[in-house]
Amino acid sequence: MDFANYSYLCTQMENSIRHEGTVDSVDGEHIRVRIVQHSACSTCKVASHCSASELKEKIVDVYHYKHHHIEVGDAVIVSTSTHSAGKALLLGFGLPLLLLLIVIGVMFAAGVNEGITALTAIITLIPYYIGLWIFRQRIANSIAFFIEEV
Repeated sequence: MDFANYSYLCTQMENSIRHEGTVDSVDGEHIRVRIVQHSACSTCKVASHCSASELKEKIVDVYHYKHHHIEVGDAVIVSTSTHSAGKALLLGFGLPLLLLLIVIGVMFAAGVNEGITALTAIITLIPYYIGLWIFRQRIANSIAFFIEEV
């Protein structure tokens, strides 16, 4: 990897987070981009909060892309706003943690057994994640990814 072009790999610009990737598939206005992370991503300011900072391949779905000159194998940059990334972190980690803490606090205050409290707290997450799945299209429209050609 040429570190002179590292700024394209994993940067947090003023209002966006960007990752370089390769177009994996194109299906109308739905494009799947494969992102391969490298260890250099650890210097990114948001790497500790970004699941893409591991040394793995990630697939990012980009919807409503209307430019039809993108083809499978093209190098692109996938970006999202820091606001969208924060919203995704809140929905994926923040609210479930808050829900767990509330359930545990209420049940401990009521004097319920620790085992039942733990089991109830975990079971409480099932409706939460079912709700996320039901509203996944609405969430996908509010947490948008964009493609820039390299």
